[in-house]
Amino acid sequence: MLLYIIKRLYQMIPILLGITFLSFLIIQMAPGDYLDQLKMNPQISEKTLKQLEETYGLNQPILVQYFKWLINAIKFDLGYSFSYNMPVLDLIKDRIGNTLFLSITSGILAWLLAVPLGVLAAVKQNSIIDKAVQIFSFTFMSLPGFFLAFILLFFSVKTGILPTGGAVSPNYDQMSLFEKILDRLWHVSLPAFVLAITSLAGLVRLVRSAMIESLQSEYVMFARSKGLKEKDIILKHALRNALNPFITILGFEIASLLSGAALIEIIVNWPGMGMLMLDAVLSQDLYLVMGGLYIGAVMLIIGNLIADILLAKLDPRIRMREVEGILK
Repeated sequence: MLLYIIKRLYQMIPILLGITFLSFLIIQMAPGDYLDQLKMNPQISEKTLKQLEETYGLNQPILVQYFKWLINAIKFDLGYSFSYNMPVLDLIKDRIGNTLFLSITSGILAWLLAVPLGVLAAVKQNSIIDKAVQIFSFTFMSLPGFFLAFILLFFSVKTGILPTGGAVSPNYDQMSLFEKILDRLWHVSLPAFVLAITSLAGLVRLVRSAMIESLQSEYVMFARSKGLKEKDIILKHALRNALNPFITILGFEIASLLSGAALIEIIVNWPGMGMLMLDAVLSQDLYLVMGGLYIGAVMLIIGNLIADILLAKLDPRIRMREVEGILK
């Protein structure tokens, strides 16, 4: 397993380099930079602007800028934000927790609903329940997440049922630990529901299809012939084998949740990475944009690594194939 993990980490190095280099190149190809805004101010002299260019390294070739940034980024020194005038890492630390909390909450909610709904639809195939689940799935797969976020945001503003904006209440510091947990769950409910529903719609269809195939397999028929209870057949045999392939989807789910969270955060004013990145892009804050992309890429790579490890743990043949390739 250790050799398998080392190989996976080694394979992810060029991926991280490719993501960061292309991102850096695209950002630099955009017309203008952060200092263009300062050039519009007549009170700022040319000498000051040149000093800022030297300080931030903006007068150097793109490749030099990138490799300097990369060397520092490996040590998690992501530079200084132009617009906030503070370390990028400090800015990200303040926001990354909210984005992870939103993504994890919505992911757990989506899986907790997708598995029982998909299993129920498969067991009751072609029944009214199955058709209702499929209609639900097709409806929310066709409905864009941002549109659903706008609808729920409008509903919440009009009714005041769900909180809009902010991660905690004004009196959060005076609450007990249990009240703080409830308060955070209450404030994350709107964006988490939107992310969970959009993810749930696709997951339900996948679970249903996998369960139908599993229920028609030979080992399930053999278990029925032995006289096992239907409940045990569904939960202990069919469901267990049907869910194994979904381990591979875990990494992609993390990617989709993180990317989808950014847009939803902006719409519902959730204080996460999405709003921070939008402000950075609009102000052409190069190092803040790169810092956000770098941390996002690292999290996605870690998510895919976790999925690979879980899959290798469940299926030793995958692990052995990878290890044999290293030994050869």
